[in-house]
Amino acid sequence: MSIAVAQTPQRPLPGAYIATPAANRIYQTGAVLQPNFQQGQVAAQRQYDGQGQNTAVAQQAQQSGHEVGRPASEELRPIQRAARTINETLKLDFQYPDLDSYISQGPSSDYDVTSQPAWAPFQKVKTYNMPDTIFEQYNNAQLSTMMGLFADLNHAWVTIDNSFYMWDYTHPKPDLIGFEEQPHSITAVRLVTPRPGVFLPSITRLLVVATTANIMLVGLASQTTPGGGNSVSLYSTRLEIPLKGMTVNIIEGSAATGRIFFSENAGDDVYELTYQQEDRWFQSRCAKINHTGKNVTAFSPGPIFGFGQKPQHDHVTKMAVDDTRGLLYTLSSRSTIRIFHLNPNNGLSHTITKSLAATLNDIGHMPNLQTDLLSPNISIISIDPISSREAYKIHLMVTTSTGCRIFYSATSANSRSSFTTTSTSNAPTSLQVHHVKFPPSDQSRPVMDRSVSTQMITYGNGQTLHTTSRALLPTRKAVRFSPGFFFCFVPRDQNNDSLFISAPDTGRIARFRENPGFPKFPELALRPHLGSRCEDIGLVSPPIAAYPSPNGFGNETAIQYDSPVAEVAILTNSGVHTYRRRRLVDMFASDIKSGGADDGFDGEIKKFLRLYGPSETAATSLAVACGQGLDVSVDSRVAKITDPVVLDFARKAFIEHGGKPRIVENQMMDSSAPTVDSVRPSPRHDGLSLYISRLVRSIWGAPIVQETLSPATGLVVLPAVSLSKLHTISQDLLTLKEFLDSNKSFIDGLAGPDALGRVSTKQDEIVLQAEHRALHSLVILVENIIEGIAFVQVLFDEQISEIVASLPGDVRQQVRHLNYEGLFSSANGKDLAKELVKAIVNRNIASGSNVETVAEALRRRCGSFCSADDVVIFKAQEMLKRASEAGAKSESGRNLLNESLRLFKQVAGSLTMEQLRWAVQSFTNMQFYAGAIQLALDVAHEADRSNRALAWIQEGRPQNDPKSSAFESRKRCYDLIHEVVNSLDQASLQGIDNTDGQHTLSTRRRTEAYEVIDTSEDEAFHTDLYDWYLSQGRTERLLDIQSPYIITYLQRKSVDDVTIADLLWRYHTQRGYNHEAAIVQLELAQSSFPLSLDQRIEYLGRAKANASTTSLGIARQTRYQLLREVSDLLDVANIQSDILQRCKADKRIKPEHWPIVLKELNGTILPFDTLFNKYADQAGHFDLCLLIYNAADHRNPQDIKNTWQNLLDRTHEDTLHRGEPQPYEAIIEKVRSLGQALNLSETMFPISDLVPLLERYAFEFQNGVGPEHWVLDTLIDIGVPFESLYAILEAMFYNDEAPFHGKNRRYIANEILYVVGLWSRDFARGAGEILGGESSAATISATLLALQPMLGAQKSEECQMLRLRIEHMLR
Repeated sequence: MSIAVAQTPQRPLPGAYIATPAANRIYQTGAVLQPNFQQGQVAAQRQYDGQGQNTAVAQQAQQSGHEVGRPASEELRPIQRAARTINETLKLDFQYPDLDSYISQGPSSDYDVTSQPAWAPFQKVKTYNMPDTIFEQYNNAQLSTMMGLFADLNHAWVTIDNSFYMWDYTHPKPDLIGFEEQPHSITAVRLVTPRPGVFLPSITRLLVVATTANIMLVGLASQTTPGGGNSVSLYSTRLEIPLKGMTVNIIEGSAATGRIFFSENAGDDVYELTYQQEDRWFQSRCAKINHTGKNVTAFSPGPIFGFGQKPQHDHVTKMAVDDTRGLLYTLSSRSTIRIFHLNPNNGLSHTITKSLAATLNDIGHMPNLQTDLLSPNISIISIDPISSREAYKIHLMVTTSTGCRIFYSATSANSRSSFTTTSTSNAPTSLQVHHVKFPPSDQSRPVMDRSVSTQMITYGNGQTLHTTSRALLPTRKAVRFSPGFFFCFVPRDQNNDSLFISAPDTGRIARFRENPGFPKFPELALRPHLGSRCEDIGLVSPPIAAYPSPNGFGNETAIQYDSPVAEVAILTNSGVHTYRRRRLVDMFASDIKSGGADDGFDGEIKKFLRLYGPSETAATSLAVACGQGLDVSVDSRVAKITDPVVLDFARKAFIEHGGKPRIVENQMMDSSAPTVDSVRPSPRHDGLSLYISRLVRSIWGAPIVQETLSPATGLVVLPAVSLSKLHTISQDLLTLKEFLDSNKSFIDGLAGPDALGRVSTKQDEIVLQAEHRALHSLVILVENIIEGIAFVQVLFDEQISEIVASLPGDVRQQVRHLNYEGLFSSANGKDLAKELVKAIVNRNIASGSNVETVAEALRRRCGSFCSADDVVIFKAQEMLKRASEAGAKSESGRNLLNESLRLFKQVAGSLTMEQLRWAVQSFTNMQFYAGAIQLALDVAHEADRSNRALAWIQEGRPQNDPKSSAFESRKRCYDLIHEVVNSLDQASLQGIDNTDGQHTLSTRRRTEAYEVIDTSEDEAFHTDLYDWYLSQGRTERLLDIQSPYIITYLQRKSVDDVTIADLLWRYHTQRGYNHEAAIVQLELAQSSFPLSLDQRIEYLGRAKANASTTSLGIARQTRYQLLREVSDLLDVANIQSDILQRCKADKRIKPEHWPIVLKELNGTILPFDTLFNKYADQAGHFDLCLLIYNAADHRNPQDIKNTWQNLLDRTHEDTLHRGEPQPYEAIIEKVRSLGQALNLSETMFPISDLVPLLERYAFEFQNGVGPEHWVLDTLIDIGVPFESLYAILEAMFYNDEAPFHGKNRRYIANEILYVVGLWSRDFARGAGEILGGESSAATISATLLALQPMLGAQKSEECQMLRLRIEHMLR
């Protein structure tokens, strides 16, 4: 009889709003917002614990410094970009629809029941036969037997009358354990979780055994064996209660609270078994409580439904506990559902009763639904709670005897919305049918092909709905395992059941938002052959939960590489059958394996792309190519699919069907050219990121260490993620890396520069660059993760507790909060890892262990954390520490120091400043000064191999020059050398230079150190060292340096500092480089330094002396050229000095002009024209004018003659003005001084002009004043030759020019007579020829004869005698 529901009007009904649409949900960044969901529960559900992962995805990104959804244009390092991609991918997996989303209101019948083994959701693994001993015991049964499974322990059990036996069904020859001592027949058995604190920690389970007389508690301890099995032991607890005529048939326990509930087969009451460690006042150790009482009409449907009175023999057939909501469900023999709330005070309150009629009434209001599978004569045969972690609204699923699954949602009294969830403190008040899932089509009907079934439209949109299938009729037993595995058993005869299995098609459900045409609740199903009758079924593996909140909870694809595969055990009368969940990767691999030729392969790939999308297809094909596909072998082993054909097909699918990157138009500016940031990477990239994120999801946000305190050992540091888990992830990533390396030439984006040759447009080139950037970032991340995991493994191989305890407080705090994402992708994580490496090395050094072994292991396994250079550094540090222990003065200590230096020098480019400082200080403390200096020099060189620092110095140290940073890097090393030099000098002051003629140790070490300094070829170092010497006031130290760079340094610095210039010429002079010293002194004299004129003259004088000295390697011509240049300039400087002195005494200069004159003359050496025109000529210093002529090589005779005339006139006038001395005396002094200064130059000291000028001056102005012949005496005294004077006087005599004409010619005649007389006396003393030669003497004699008449008597007589003497000499 079917119910007529087609014409039922849609109107509001009390407690049931079937056709009312669900409250709007706002999907914002993947989170489903529940308007009336308690805040505390929301927060709890947003946290997930994926084997150590305890923060939500969004919080992971924030904690590690990556913000999900950051603008693509932001510049990121490759590792940061890859980390951001992983976070976004994890977030995408977290956005998997919750159960409420894809199990919508109304009916459905979407199944893909396929005959293709490749697409089966479950696969049979093995059948374990019953032990022979069980059959032997079974044959002895007298009253009753029962069988069941403890599947998570891999044990099965059987009761035979009063005996209980259990065995490991996976063992080929298991031992039976149990008990036979109690005398009563066993009626029920249940394995529960005990209340914490009542039993020893080893008692992890309680075996609740009900007999016809009592209920007893048996302790169960389970341990994992080395082979992976479970070893079980039973312990008597002496906890039991009498039943007094009750026959208990149902027992259930709460895993969260440890509470135990039971019911009898003759009543509807719900009892609780209480237990505690010891008896208390008014409370025994073990007791039972009736929570319902005899007066509860619990099974009454209520007056609203009017289905009559309560039956007399109704009893509880099923119990189930939902710990996440604090609810206990019971099912009666009349298919009535009761809900009890587990109160926090260990109470139990009845909240809801839902009869079968009420359920059918709710279903009757579903529009256009007609079926005979939901008639009043059906029954509910199972109840399965759905936890709050799996769904917000849906609370319960029941299975009917016709194979229909009914989903219920519940509401609470204080809810603000019709559909909500409840917490453990908020009991529901109403229960409504939310969804009905009808059985698949009858077996007699054709099996739906996947390509056809995917075209079916969901209910409400015209989808075909199968509501009359009898494929699961009659259903005897059914069970649901989260996240939706459904096992249904239909009896075919008395000893055989038909099995139906279905599971959500996770890949399609994940895409239902982007493909509205897909069925919202698609399931994959199969009908395996069982061949026996099911007695019990259980979940062997841990319950599946991708995330602990409804969002993402059922995303099996996210955990298919990361979590154990679901496995179910079915106990039958013939043995235990195990079935394992087939992951998407397993289906894909099997599909390829069965696809055969290329045509079949391409067809399957296209089907996969259509169903699951290109990104999921790429991720799955990549996983298969990397060996992730599993299959059951012929010997019932689950093994990886390693068939080369399958792996190659998967490789081709990833490469050839990976899609193309594309430009996202809405990310481009109007009319702008596309950029790398506007390119959406290919599905291949998305698939790669999916695969990587799913491999590392359980560790990505997990902390690396967790700390506990032990009373015995203190701080204990343990891995937050098991090392075996890390090893598995690392191996999978290594396989991935090998795959990418071997196939990169075929993958666009990894092929390298060769791929650019295949592009034809600029746009294609940009797209390829973007793809390369994205893929390359992920490749780098994979390498970082592999090394990071290796580092953690090495870390926990050491005494990690001691290592962490030795860290500084702030570093330790950072390590405590460091997660794997930070270690893999952040600079801070890498720095912390290096801190840990140093701590490991320091600990090994301190304990005397072999550092090289540990360091080499680190280098080999995680080179980025500990490179080959790090190994050498650690070894060098160890050598240095051993040298300190041996003593620097011992031979072994010195050898260790030299070896340590050699090792440090090998890795100078890898030393940090901290390591360098420690090494230098250690060397210095052991008086190994030369080693400390050499090491610092090598590190400085490695920090700036291109010597940019020296270029910056040579360019004058310009500000804001990038090369200045290179000098700063070197400077930090040089500063350490300065400290060494200070220590060295201090030690030298306290030591003795030699003992018994031998150099002391301190002297030798000083010599070694300064030899390193002097022989260093680092010019930048020498520059810095000399700067430091000058800053310390140790100027004289520069003169002792034996280095070729000191001259360059002094030359460079002398341009701006006269003190350095002084040091430079002193340095040259001290080493015999006189020519170079003269050049520096000449430059100083010519420089613009604020030097006085006397200082400049002094420099010129020194320069002249040095230039006059022979210098090795200097050509004579070069030396003479310099000497002349210096001499000429010295002459000018002397003239300027004379002008300065004249100006000081010149009262004609006004006082206000004097500072200007002084500043100009007492400074730089002025040019000739300035000295002449501005000073000498204007001031009437004609003697100086003559000197300027001479120095300037001015040879104009008239100018020179006029200047001499002006000089005589001015000197005469000045002498008369002063009154002393006599004018002629002043003239004599001027002539004498100029004759010497001008060196009797024929040009500047023209005798032919001077003699007439002087004679005329003497005749006209000084006649009769002073000696008679003072003019001739002066000229002869300064070296004017007699013959020159005679020739000039003779010409004057015969020229008869004024004033010497007429009788005044006698004046010249006397002068001639005086000169000839002195000349002849000079010959008489043996000086040269007589009067210049015989012919000259004869001419002079004739001239004397001509003069004789003009002379006076006395002079005439003298003339006669002189003439006779000459003639006598000529004979």
